[in-house]
Amino acid sequence: RWVAGFFQSTKKLFLNERTGRGLTLEFLRKNAANGLSVANLVAGLSSVLCSLNRQHHHSCWLLLVGFLLDLADGAVARRLDACSALGAKLDDFADFTTFGLATALLVQPQGVLDGLLAIAYVMAVFARLCFFSSAGIPFTYRGLPCPYASSLLAGTFLLTGGDVILLRITAGVMILFMVDRGSYPHDKVLESQLWKKVVYAGGVAAVLFSPAVVASLYCLAWSTSYIVFPFAIWSSKA
Repeated sequence: RWVAGFFQSTKKLFLNERTGRGLTLEFLRKNAANGLSVANLVAGLSSVLCSLNRQHHHSCWLLLVGFLLDLADGAVARRLDACSALGAKLDDFADFTTFGLATALLVQPQGVLDGLLAIAYVMAVFARLCFFSSAGIPFTYRGLPCPYASSLLAGTFLLTGGDVILLRITAGVMILFMVDRGSYPHDKVLESQLWKKVVYAGGVAAVLFSPAVVASLYCLAWSTSYIVFPFAIWSSKA
């Protein structure tokens, strides 16, 4: 009887451990994409702090990290079948913080006109996030996705050493692209052709391990190709 009780207790303990492990894995599956969105949000808030402390160089690197995280979170959510209303709201909030507020501070507003440009940029990102619906065209955005505008601005800053005039001109152009109703394909770089995954891996390597010039040129080429040749290169049928 004692031996039977021992084996029964051991079995219950084993089953409890399996149940606990299963619950942990399920929690991780459901929240992996949310974790990436939170990381994107943290990168954006850190970028804001860097800009407020005049460390715009560090701010740009954080924006590029946020760009890579944003491309990954949607792919992870769909891959793990973990899409949710909470995840969508969290993603939008992180995008607004990183690609709206944090990116607008790169123009270094010091006067009325500069401040209006920064406000206009934030409002363009806000409008882009609110009204990006495909309008009946599947797998299509309306208006330039704000992560690409942010990546282009950050790359421009790193490449030019912080040329404020050029950066403000670029920000104005990006505002026009974001509020324009032109169509852009969904950028599922981690869910399509192998070469797009290689592009993403190259972006990770460039941002994390390469000098500023290499990383900025890489991200500028990536973002510009998406803006100039969106369907010829980046659609799922390309």
